[in-house]
Amino acid sequence: QVQLVESGGGLVQPGGSLRLSCAASGSIFSINAMGWYRRAPGKQRELVAAITSGGSTTYADSVKGRFTISRDNAKNTVYLQMNSLKPEDTAVYYCNAGYGLGILGPYWGQGTQVTVSS
Repeated sequence: QVQLVESGGGLVQPGGSLRLSCAASGSIFSINAMGWYRRAPGKQRELVAAITSGGSTTYADSVKGRFTISRDNAKNTVYLQMNSLKPEDTAVYYCNAGYGLGILGPYWGQGTQVTVSS
């Protein structure tokens, strides 16, 4: 089993920044990709960004150039730096861990709320 603990959500004004963190523990040797998904009210869940243990990344078109995913393998932690936030980025953000870049994995964090509003 793999446990994922997220932190870093909150309320921010449009144009502001937030950084989300996701710390993994447990049987992490089996994991080679981690990512962030989000679900906004009334919308389907979508992949925001993902990264492999080797550093390959993928992003949703809506966040390219604004969000950056990174990982610290020594700390088993993945980060999502979110800049130039927009109201449409408002959602619950979930950390996900699995076996392939951009492929939904079996492990989920509890979710963290990000609200972009003035």
